[in-house]
Amino acid sequence: MRRVITVTVINQSGVLNRITGLLMKRQFNIESITVGHTEQPNFSKMTFVVHVEDESKIEQLIKQVSKQIDVLKVNDITDKSILVRELALVKVISPANLRAEMNAIVEPFRPQVVDTAKNVVTYQVIGHPEKIDAFIELIRPYGIKELTRTGATAAVREMQKTEVPQLSILK
Repeated sequence: MRRVITVTVINQSGVLNRITGLLMKRQFNIESITVGHTEQPNFSKMTFVVHVEDESKIEQLIKQVSKQIDVLKVNDITDKSILVRELALVKVISPANLRAEMNAIVEPFRPQVVDTAKNVVTYQVIGHPEKIDAFIELIRPYGIKELTRTGATAAVREMQKTEVPQLSILK
């Protein structure tokens, strides 16, 4: 089963190495890692998508990662309402006579053409990792020359509170 774990850390050299080493020692298969600065200076957020064979090990992992130096917060956000996004750059072999056909096929995915050459088009696709997978499978018959993916990043959705109007009684 896939789990999405976020780790907020102090942006120090070696933090990523220590955390990935811990995951490796506990035999978690890391499918994706993204790291970037947060809204607060000197802090970074890591998003790990890990494959977990034994669900009981995930709680132990979270406790062990929480104990690491420079780790501020660890969350397993898999079961929450989350936004997950990934970016892919896909270079596709594209003779001029097939470009219109290719663009029509990929249009529902709303990719951006970020580079073109005589026989190659580079698409940028952003979305849920399953959307990226579907795009790749759709375009694969044309010939993928190169494929680069960022890995998934995620955030918990904000829940909208419903305000109950207060009735005021005028005297």
